[in-house]
Amino acid sequence: MTLEQDPFFHHPELKAAIADPHKSFFRTFTTAVLAEKMEELGVEQWWHSDAKREGMRRETLQGRQDEDLWIFAYGSLMWDPAIEFAEVRRAHVPGYARRFILKDIYGARGTADAPGLMAALDDGTGCDGLLFRIPRDRVEVETEVLWRREQVGPAYLPAFVTSCVDGGRIEALTFVADHDADLIDHTMAREDQVRYLATGKGFAGSSLDYLRNIHRKFALLKVHDEDVDALLRDVEAYLAAS
Repeated sequence: MTLEQDPFFHHPELKAAIADPHKSFFRTFTTAVLAEKMEELGVEQWWHSDAKREGMRRETLQGRQDEDLWIFAYGSLMWDPAIEFAEVRRAHVPGYARRFILKDIYGARGTADAPGLMAALDDGTGCDGLLFRIPRDRVEVETEVLWRREQVGPAYLPAFVTSCVDGGRIEALTFVADHDADLIDHTMAREDQVRYLATGKGFAGSSLDYLRNIHRKFALLKVHDEDVDALLRDVEAYLAAS
């Protein structure tokens, strides 16, 4: 079996840990779906228009449409990428870290009164994750799916980073924290992180479920993150004391 026939050629142990993209909620997620949910919650528009998002996608990918594209995943994209890929590799990206600094106030995993918390890629000493390779003839379709998910509104910025794979280096697209976005708070106090993770809830579930799912999935994927481990311990201690 060739590499092109089996995306899990390098890591057959990941096959059962990564969801079928065509069964993913995010494969068909649209701003129209989001708008309906926000109307139910009485939340005014905060997300990008389809036209603006598409313009951002085309600007980012300018000059790259005729080559394979690698995507670096550091959060839920690792186990639910929602994109068709031809290859998956374990990778390490120096100079960045996975940080819980995305404060959700719009109803997904938290509200304005009881914010939730999710992860973003920010400056740091290094981040372990997965690389997904999109073949050149699928870049247009798959990045449109990816942008609807990762660039739904101001929070992340697309960026190309250098990832380390088995002694080599691969340039990959990822999404990093936008410090100008209202949802990103890179100076958040630890006690706020713990409280938001413990109490934030919304239509997509709770922030606690988000953290626990990351912890469980990282164990399956053999990705070690001391901050995730420590946060979960702190949140569980907070809940036990409440």
